[in-house]
Amino acid sequence: MGKVIRIGSAFTGVIVGAGFASGQEVLQYFTSFGLMGTVGAILATALFAYIGMILVWLGSRTQTTSHKDVIYDISGPFLGKIIDYILIFTLFGVGVVMIAGAGSNLNQQFGIPYIVGSSMMTILVLVIGMLNVNRVVSIIGSITPFLIIFVIILSVYSFLTVDGSITALDSLAKEQPTTLPNWFISSVNYVSFNTAVGASMALVMGGAETNRKTAALGGLAGGLCIGILILVSHLAIFSKIDAIEGMDMPMLAIVNNISPILGILMSIVLFGMIFNTAISMFFSFAARFTVVDTPKFKMFFFITMIVGFAASFAGFTDLVSYFYPLIGYLGLVLIGVLIIAPFRMKKIEQARANHHSQEGL
Repeated sequence: MGKVIRIGSAFTGVIVGAGFASGQEVLQYFTSFGLMGTVGAILATALFAYIGMILVWLGSRTQTTSHKDVIYDISGPFLGKIIDYILIFTLFGVGVVMIAGAGSNLNQQFGIPYIVGSSMMTILVLVIGMLNVNRVVSIIGSITPFLIIFVIILSVYSFLTVDGSITALDSLAKEQPTTLPNWFISSVNYVSFNTAVGASMALVMGGAETNRKTAALGGLAGGLCIGILILVSHLAIFSKIDAIEGMDMPMLAIVNNISPILGILMSIVLFGMIFNTAISMFFSFAARFTVVDTPKFKMFFFITMIVGFAASFAGFTDLVSYFYPLIGYLGLVLIGVLIIAPFRMKKIEQARANHHSQEGL
């Protein structure tokens, strides 16, 4: 049970990064569609639960240390190459967004210049990224419960202090900017985007767990947790939509309305969640091209972080608005492959078993 919770917390931590924990993702993908965003959040919960279970189970079944071999196995050479490139693009791009998010977080809460927060995050990821994969997974998982506590507090507060009618809030919510066309496409796009974000690290986490059932249950628990967090975050932002317009970090704005002290604590938790996703993205990116825990890995990781830091100055909100939906559309290919992955793996293993028996003859 402890392993299931550890894997579930780590999977949640990988996906629940700066965009989600800040409320910016939830605002653009769900709350901007008003009450129908709630239906979208429920759909996303079901999809996350299935995808989380399959991803971590696949990692355990193949005992992988990188997403590359698994993706090529379940997709074939042509489609595998496309998905591999999408994941590489996603890993680096989302890592960059996280560094930008660190700058936005400290700027909104403390008025600290963007470059300071971004620099602090870059250095922190660099230091922790030099550790082995099990240490990284443990650190990621340990931060997640704090975010869950804050989201629950926020949601209860928002529901109890809601101002105005549901109709008025619905109209105001629908005025919020989004680059997505409707709640259904937005919901699927969000799951697809996050699958592309979390796939590499989830496979690596699964590869570190020898018990397939434990891995699958951990992924399922993590997926359900993400979905529930989306739902309650959406309802909290919807309830306070009139107070958070124009904010980079809507959830942080709601917390500051409750208490400035809680706002400081939330900002620290946010920084931790940003770190979770940043370390996952850059660690997996480097693991795709080099062998983990080798001098080559460490050098590649260092260069990647420097380039990522330079690219982060494009701005947090704009990166979420345009980069995330693009990844979501590209990631639909991966979603399709993962749905049929269990059947595909069965065929691959049967073919390998037949091949080995023929060799024995």
